Amino acid sequence: MRKHCKDPHVKKIALLLPVLALAACGQQAEEAPAAAETVAAAPEPVNTLPAPDQETFSKLFGEACEGAEPVNTAVCKRAGMGSKDVVCEYGLGEDTYLRHKATITANEDSTAWMLADAATVCAEHGAHHKAS
Repeated sequence: MRKHCKDPHVKKIALLLPVLALAACGQQAEEAPAAAETVAAAPEPVNTLPAPDQETFSKLFGEACEGAEPVNTAVCKRAGMGSKDVVCEYGLGEDTYLRHKATITANEDSTAWMLADAATVCAEHGAHHKAS
């Protein structure tokens, strides 16, 4: 059989513990918003280009590489979280497999996509790079 505590002070302390814990939480919650208000800053506007797709990559590749087979299939995705570069895997001519890779990046004023190393990409396919 369990023994019950008969000391009234112990019972009062046991009842006050949850109240004290709530009071401590209330003080912390009041202090946190004041600190957050001083840290907040207005975000700067960011120019964003639409995500490149097969059509975008095909156009870039065709404009940059004179004499190369046309892009048949392409899949593009960001090079990594926060990266401005996009890696495109692609197939040329009759090839439906994504055998090749090229990196595209935004131009200096972030208004259009361009091949990051067009001369190398074109040379890989025996094509001539057209200078813009």
